[in-house]
Amino acid sequence: WLRRTTHYLFIVVVAVNSTLLTINAGDYIFYTDWAWTSFVVFSISQSTMLAVGAVYYLLSTGVPGTATYYATMMTIYTWVAKGAWFALGYPYDFIAVPVWIPSAMLLDLTYWATRRNKHMLILVGGTLVGLSLPLFNMINLLLVRDPLEVAFKYPRPTLPPYMTPIEPQVGKFYNSPVALGSGPGAVLTVPIAALGAKLNTWTYRWMAA
Repeated sequence: WLRRTTHYLFIVVVAVNSTLLTINAGDYIFYTDWAWTSFVVFSISQSTMLAVGAVYYLLSTGVPGTATYYATMMTIYTWVAKGAWFALGYPYDFIAVPVWIPSAMLLDLTYWATRRNKHMLILVGGTLVGLSLPLFNMINLLLVRDPLEVAFKYPRPTLPPYMTPIEPQVGKFYNSPVALGSGPGAVLTVPIAALGAKLNTWTYRWMAA
């Protein structure tokens, strides 16, 4: 009973922290000239946060599918937070809800396809999460209103002419936000996934003490 309660408590804590991280790491919609840089940081932080919680939850239950369930909880929490901020008068796009669920499904698929192999889950699953989340997360930038359009349509009354927003130049693939987010994300998510696996060991030792 204590073990199960501890697992669920940890899951809720990490999911809530994911919501807070979403709010603090990513208002990239409003960083008109820094949207790509902010998107890269946002994607990497969300890849690692998804990996540590989903791997912990997945290995604690041993049932493929729980990573997707965990990502669904994170998504619901964030949509609730988005609704709360919107009710307070903030723009609808103030919080961009990350697209966690497809990457979590890849994590579950890896665990199932490798017959519940923990090491393959860390190496292959962690890499897939880091590679895929920036790609899926680009859906956010495709669906929200163009920040440049908003800036030109609703300029500040006191904004001097020399501070009028200028459309940033978008580079080629090597300078694309998806590529820049996927590269470091694939590298960093693997050790963070290993941390999620190690948390199970620490939890068991703590309960046995």
